[in-house]
Amino acid sequence: MRSAGLTLAASALLLGACAGGSKPAPARPPASAQPRSTVVRVPEVMAPKGLEGVIGASAEALLKRFGTPRIDLVEGDARKLQFAGAECVLDIFIYPVSAVAKPTATHVVARMRQGGAAADPGACIREVDKR
Repeated sequence: MRSAGLTLAASALLLGACAGGSKPAPARPPASAQPRSTVVRVPEVMAPKGLEGVIGASAEALLKRFGTPRIDLVEGDARKLQFAGAECVLDIFIYPVSAVAKPTATHVVARMRQGGAAADPGACIREVDKR
């Protein structure tokens, strides 16, 4: 009889633990809805020679110009958009240049699709523009 009482008590404890359950973690708002930091590390901005219309452009303007990116990666205040042409891959890095500035394209990297060798960013932009 004593063991039956212990079994019943143990069962009650187990059920109580299940009933007390934990609440699911609240959903995290998307990065675009999260408050931006007031601490900004100012990125080095590439000179726009050959990169006119890209350096200094907003993400919205770049998406309108080039269409849907292969990669759209957001980490904190930084964003990377990747577009691809027939021969090259174009990575555009978007950062705020001050705590109150809207993020804009500050850096571009272009490489060949085959082998990954560096490519001319201006030529790659023109290629991606044509697709």
